[in-house]
Amino acid sequence: MDEILRQLPQKALEKHSENRKYFTKLRKKPPKNIDYIMHELHEAEFDKTDCLQCANCCKTTGPLFTNADIERISKHLRLKPQIFIERYLRVDEENDHVLQKVPCTFLGADNYCSIYDVRPKACREFPHTDRRKFQQISNLTLKNVAICPAAFNIVEAMKSKMPLK
Repeated sequence: MDEILRQLPQKALEKHSENRKYFTKLRKKPPKNIDYIMHELHEAEFDKTDCLQCANCCKTTGPLFTNADIERISKHLRLKPQIFIERYLRVDEENDHVLQKVPCTFLGADNYCSIYDVRPKACREFPHTDRRKFQQISNLTLKNVAICPAAFNIVEAMKSKMPLK
């Protein structure tokens, strides 16, 4: 896995222009069954991908924390929401709550998340490859293929399964 993660940013960079063009076409004329196909590709990839072997998303990026996330996690940690915010979060340039630092504070050395059952919505949905109306999040997907080997593989499979003219 270390080798895959070491090569991933370069592989994503090499595919970036091709992927950007593909997603531009996809947004203009998405196949009618895109949600079904993306769900299939997502499930197939995660049947063979073990996130615990990787956890690159937790090591390199931080999720957005919604107010609901903050309330839920604070309650789980038995902290007042304001204390949780002060201890773990900061407000970014887009006025969103994000982690103060990465890797994620809640990621263990074994790649397990200490708040897994109450983790932020952004973590639960990452890498967002089975989201409905997938074509609407192409900019996010272009970033995620450089972080997540599974997202990279899903996009490559998608281009094969849904070639665009």
